[in-house]
Amino acid sequence: MSTPRVSIQTADFDLGAEVAALRAADAGVGAVASFVGTVRDRNDGQGVSAMELEHYPGMTEKAIEAMIDQAFERFDIRAARVIHRVGPLKPLDQIVLVVVTSAHRGAAFQACEFLMDYLKTQAPFWKKESTPEGSRWVDARVSDDAALARWGIASGNAGPQE
Repeated sequence: MSTPRVSIQTADFDLGAEVAALRAADAGVGAVASFVGTVRDRNDGQGVSAMELEHYPGMTEKAIEAMIDQAFERFDIRAARVIHRVGPLKPLDQIVLVVVTSAHRGAAFQACEFLMDYLKTQAPFWKKESTPEGSRWVDARVSDDAALARWGIASGNAGPQE
C-alpha cells in the first residue's frame, strides 16, 4: 500500500519515518526537502498556552490534494506528502509537515516552499489560540498573502488592514 499524499490527523508524526516512506524504492530521488511547523509559545506579542485547529473533513483534504497537483505542474518533483494536525495542541507540538522529493535540490526546495505558502493561505483550517487574555481566532496575515502572490496566485484572506 502506498503512502497517501495528504493526512489530516490528531496524532503526531515522525519526520524520519515520513521521509523514508516517501523515498522508498525510488532510486531517482536525489533530493528531499522538508518543513516542519510547530506551535510557538508567543504570537503577536502575547503568550500562547494552547492552540486548537479545526477543519472541514473531506474539503480540507481535497484542497490540499489540489495544491499538490499544482506543485507537480510547476516543479519537476517525484513525490510530495503533507500531514496537518488538528485538535488541541500546545507549544512545541508539531503542527504541519511538508516533504517533497525530486531528482535535484532546487525543485525540491521550491516545491516545498510553494506548498507551505499555499497551505498558509488556501487550506481550510481555523486556528484558535489560548492566551492570558482568553481565546482568540488567528486571522490571516498580509505577509502570507504576499508570499503566495510571488507564485502568481492571488489571495485576499488577510483583508484590509487597520
